[in-house]
Amino acid sequence: MAGRLGIGFVGAGFMNRFHAQSLVGVRDCDVTGVYSPTRAHAESLAGMAREIGVAGDVHLASSVGDLVANPEVDALWVATTNDTRIAVIEEIVDALKRGKGELAGIACEKPLARNLREAKRMVELIESVPVLHGYLENQVFEPAIVRGKEIIWRRAVPIAGRPYLARAAEEHSGPHMPWFWDGVRQGGGVLNDMLCHSYEAARFLLASPDEPRDALRVEEVNAQIASLKWTRREYAELLSERYGGAVDYKRAPAEDFARASVKLRAPGGETMLVEATTSWSFVGPALRLRAELLGPEYSMQVDSLNTDLSVFLSRRVQGPEGEDLVEKQNAEQGLMPVIADEPGVYGYTNENRHMVQAFLSGQMPSENWYDGLAVTEVLMACYRSAEEGRTVTFPMDLTDFVPAVAQGTWKG
Repeated sequence: MAGRLGIGFVGAGFMNRFHAQSLVGVRDCDVTGVYSPTRAHAESLAGMAREIGVAGDVHLASSVGDLVANPEVDALWVATTNDTRIAVIEEIVDALKRGKGELAGIACEKPLARNLREAKRMVELIESVPVLHGYLENQVFEPAIVRGKEIIWRRAVPIAGRPYLARAAEEHSGPHMPWFWDGVRQGGGVLNDMLCHSYEAARFLLASPDEPRDALRVEEVNAQIASLKWTRREYAELLSERYGGAVDYKRAPAEDFARASVKLRAPGGETMLVEATTSWSFVGPALRLRAELLGPEYSMQVDSLNTDLSVFLSRRVQGPEGEDLVEKQNAEQGLMPVIADEPGVYGYTNENRHMVQAFLSGQMPSENWYDGLAVTEVLMACYRSAEEGRTVTFPMDLTDFVPAVAQGTWKG
């Protein structure tokens, strides 16, 4: 297709608001539809899209099928709760098969699913219709990571050889909404929520620009999970109070810390390692994203809190809590880092530019649901390793494995 891409948002929460903000830096697209089961949320997102100048004639849909049927909607960005993901895609696919509408592509927010069986079902559904698919993994589109990889692979690798170790970490003080804290609805805790980012960013750095990411074969996974902060009595009570009793970490906790080591084999036989760490128990200025790539004669580092802008506010400058300086902000005073363009720095702008261009040109995005499936398989291997207290080896069948956290039986 050619011209402009009309984007329909399925879900009007935190993630699709970030996606909408990023569209300020993306050409040839407009927000033309929004669906949310909560009408006020849909109205709010549509209003924001109009205010920042990324909206066309925004249709507030009465259902997902209604969004598909809108001729002004060419592609969908799906960012609903993890427990509803399959039902949403089933509704979209059913509408397409019944000829209710046409779509060029569907972009789905990470993680693709709560477990491997669900991820396989997602892929089965998307393969049943002639629609392109993109996996919304923003960290592989971070400008610093993309630029760092380009330099390393262009200047260092041809002389010194391919890299052998990638480290990635995402850490903050906890999610925004109560469903994220619910192991059953979310599919786990911080490992499922955020190690999907860290593993895929590390895998992206280790893969040559000329080879598909699945050319890196997973051999071993060793992982550990723990609830370090939020099962302590005072913090469990704080969570319960904050969410009106909807989150009960005394009864059904999820992990707030996870680490994983993944051994991979390159096509040439070289051994490579991914070290990933994620946390909902990090107390610092705000969300912190870090990445490193190490090779025989080189290294690169990225840290999102090493910003080019900071502000100092004395103790006399007092005001309400907020996130006006940086996502997951933990303080309003002192020397604070500021990220001037969060959608850009975090990769959302590049990510959505790539998805829009791919859907308009009829090309499969470089980050698609097959990548989401591969990431889900590694996440399930991490949970199994953590539960069994041992290194697990590939190949292995994890189709029927559901983590104890996701079953609501894990006790921390």
